[in-house]
Amino acid sequence: MHSTATSVTPATSSAAATSTATSTAAPAGVTATHCPYCALQCGMGLTTGPGGDVEVVERAGFPVNKGALCGKGRTAPAVLSSRVRLTEPLVRSHATGRLTPATWEEALDRIADGLSRTRSEHGADACGVFGGGGLTNEKAYALGKFARVALGTSQIDYNGRFCMSSAAAAGQRAFGLDRGLPFPLEDIPRTGCVILVGSNLAETMPPALRYLTELRENGGTLIVVDPRRTRTAEQADLHLAPRPGTDLALALGLLHLIVAEGRTDDAYIEERTSGWEETRAAAMAHWPEHVERITGVAVPQLRDAVRLFCGADAAMVLTARGPEQQSKGTDTVGAWINLCLATGRAGRPLSGYGCLTGQGNGQGGREHGQKADQLPGYRKLTDPAARAHVAGVWGVDPDSLPGPGRSAYELLDALGGDIKSLLLMGSNPVVSAPRAAHVEERLRSLDFLAVADVVLSETARLADVVLPVTQWAEETGTVTNLEGRVLLRQRAVSAPGGVRSDLDVLHGLAARLGHAKGFPTEPEEVFEELRRASAGGPADYSGISYERLREDDGEGVFWPCPAEAEGNDDRARRGTPRLFLERFATEDGRARFVPVVHRDTAEEPDAEYPVLLTTGRVLAQYQSGAQTRRVDELNSAAPGPFVELHPRLAARLGVEEDDPVAVVSRRGRAVAPARVTSAIRADTVFMPFHWPGEGRANTLTHPALDPVSRMPEFKVCAVRVERL
Repeated sequence: MHSTATSVTPATSSAAATSTATSTAAPAGVTATHCPYCALQCGMGLTTGPGGDVEVVERAGFPVNKGALCGKGRTAPAVLSSRVRLTEPLVRSHATGRLTPATWEEALDRIADGLSRTRSEHGADACGVFGGGGLTNEKAYALGKFARVALGTSQIDYNGRFCMSSAAAAGQRAFGLDRGLPFPLEDIPRTGCVILVGSNLAETMPPALRYLTELRENGGTLIVVDPRRTRTAEQADLHLAPRPGTDLALALGLLHLIVAEGRTDDAYIEERTSGWEETRAAAMAHWPEHVERITGVAVPQLRDAVRLFCGADAAMVLTARGPEQQSKGTDTVGAWINLCLATGRAGRPLSGYGCLTGQGNGQGGREHGQKADQLPGYRKLTDPAARAHVAGVWGVDPDSLPGPGRSAYELLDALGGDIKSLLLMGSNPVVSAPRAAHVEERLRSLDFLAVADVVLSETARLADVVLPVTQWAEETGTVTNLEGRVLLRQRAVSAPGGVRSDLDVLHGLAARLGHAKGFPTEPEEVFEELRRASAGGPADYSGISYERLREDDGEGVFWPCPAEAEGNDDRARRGTPRLFLERFATEDGRARFVPVVHRDTAEEPDAEYPVLLTTGRVLAQYQSGAQTRRVDELNSAAPGPFVELHPRLAARLGVEEDDPVAVVSRRGRAVAPARVTSAIRADTVFMPFHWPGEGRANTLTHPALDPVSRMPEFKVCAVRVERL
């Protein structure tokens, strides 16, 4: 059993006691909950040891991780400590310009005054709201409602736009519905072949690596597509290492070979899809030798991939940020979906396309209203029926709801211009946004910035008001993991006295803005309203309740789960674990092929910037590192940024291991020690994006946006490397 400890006060309220008592997922004295980090939402237990320290204990019965936790999960309670987190509101002194402690009333008054002044002087859309993929469903729902009802602004989006929005857009186009995985993780080891595109599960989601290990133990094969030979690629039967930004051409080349070799499932195409002929014609323009020249993947490897994928009785394609965080990410994911459809591998048992969602509640966060174009239940903001339904739940006139606003990067880029004030919750764009130095400059140009966070992040340091809010173990709420499994996190400890929940924050601000009712502070009350608002929508949670989420050892319920499923055998217990087995979520029930063609990245290398940069995560850190960088054990494992480069490139530059190098793009410069390795392509360098300061990788990245998903091009840009 792994454990870690930190000094926090155990919860003594009746609500906390009830949560522990009613959970059947853990023994007495242990609160069943979930890890606060990635979208696996691994099950864990929390208990208090001698002296009141919080300890993490295994929760072997939870099916996703079966007790296994990575280092981030094991050390998660360390950030609960008052030594590393915010414990009182801070306001910027008019006299000194410094952040100084304040009362909650003073802090909330300052925020309400700032937002009200902006509204009265510049209009409601001059107020922006920026959320996070780590917020619970209840908080994401309340934040979207607050923006549209209390502020009346259309300018709301969240950092989940930077996560898997391209996969979501491609899934909507092809299947009529986006749910990260349309099947549970437990299906992966039972399929015959998996193509894993742009994911390093061994470092980003370590407990999930066992599914790929079991796949191979069961006789299945694993194909990994990644420009680096990562720890995950080391597990593969076949590793394809394309030039960054060419995943689209790779998928088209594979589809060309599938057609040329007569491996399409013609009966399936006829019965369950539409749009094949146009897609077929587009793929045939990408013959193998042409694709080899674009991607650098040899034709024999392309043929091996087709043989392995088509030779299995069942197969899956799983994508992550690699192909998605591109200015053509939607088309790239669409090309991999086309591969599944052409071979009859979608909407069948143990087969299909799935997206490995990244952030803890990246799935639920985009379903319930903090995305610029959506209302709760994954409803479209432009749909009159959707507006009428949600407005009815909220008790407002549908015409009073604003229309769609700007996407995440476009919203950040407009700060200080059209948008004068910003309320930001659970995000750190100073480190995580593309063209980060420019975004930092935009944040500094605001008339007013308020940040609610658990730590004093790089973004919070710029704010006029900083609010200290509760963390995962200090509050109850639901999250939706990458499988579409709705889970209940249960409060285990009490927050420090000066800390309040995000729901309390929104309640207090709404009251000051003239909306004394409609913003409850109890998570279960918010969830009950969310159920009604989602009813009948694509992401229907109306049949899910806190009571049901506590049943069956807290395994969760898969959406969609409409209210009529209550009491109906397995669907009442589990919801819908597997989508599309009978029909797709389109009007005619057919999946749609979407013809796509390869195009260059927004910024190709040239004489001045001859090398490609790609970015990603490392095992010991998470996202912008705002929390994990405060954990000593994790910092020891990953002490800082680095630049990974091939020995040939290093020799050409005269660089040796640990030498400081500068990576320079048209947008900025980052400096970090060199790591020389043959595990990366000679035309590519890699940097992790967890650190601020001179090693801030996102200073370099390109803000070019996908025309459909509005995803920035994090994964590829042109740079030069300089020896210092």
